[in-house]
Amino acid sequence: MFHINYLYKLLKLILKKFIHIIAFFISFTAFAQREQDSLPKSLDDYILIKTGDTLLIELDEIMLLPNQKFKSPEDIRYYYWFRKKVFKAYPFAKLASERLDTLNTRLEKIDSKRKRKKYTRIVQDYLEGEFSDQLKKMTRTEGRILIKLIHRQTGKTAFDNIKGLRSGWRAFWYNTTANIFKLSLKDEYNPATENEDYLIEDILQRAFANGSLQKQVTKLPFDFIKIASENKGEINVEFYKEMFAKQKKRNK
Repeated sequence: MFHINYLYKLLKLILKKFIHIIAFFISFTAFAQREQDSLPKSLDDYILIKTGDTLLIELDEIMLLPNQKFKSPEDIRYYYWFRKKVFKAYPFAKLASERLDTLNTRLEKIDSKRKRKKYTRIVQDYLEGEFSDQLKKMTRTEGRILIKLIHRQTGKTAFDNIKGLRSGWRAFWYNTTANIFKLSLKDEYNPATENEDYLIEDILQRAFANGSLQKQVTKLPFDFIKIASENKGEINVEFYKEMFAKQKKRNK
């Protein structure tokens, strides 16, 4: 494992060359994550309210999600552990989407290549100063969630976002670096086929409904009402059980 000081210096060097908001978000997360994932010791900090189906109201539409079904109280612990990760990553993905939309809109109005680079650099420097401390503390799980949420919020993978405004070669090297930390900038978001993505979307929709998170409509074409109905509210957290079991074994 690389020394944390070496990683930080290397990270700062690479950040100076970033000119795109998505590259900043993902690369900073990949390089700086040092905090290990940890599972809450109990459910004392949570209140679990079972009230039947959850109603999500969107303008004139009413979304009906099935009641969540957990196999055991232990599964609830893992679900709420994962919920904390989603809550931490989502605001960054939401902001990335907003900044990307603003960036693209303004770049369309700037003819000068030099001025375009200057404007992009200003946005990058602002975000680095505003969010670097928080991003440094992201765990690998939070980094993976962030990469997927970037796809949810922008409609493009982190890799394609970088490739579009930089180059395929630069995107390749960013992704190679992320792979060192077992992350991939090519990860896509598909709650219909990926269990982890289903859990993320389930958490988001319920958080939007109770006001825990500010809603931002996805740019991906999926129908979560249909997906949730087919899933029948079953919550599968076996992946995280296995992950913690392997981590515990390594630490022995």
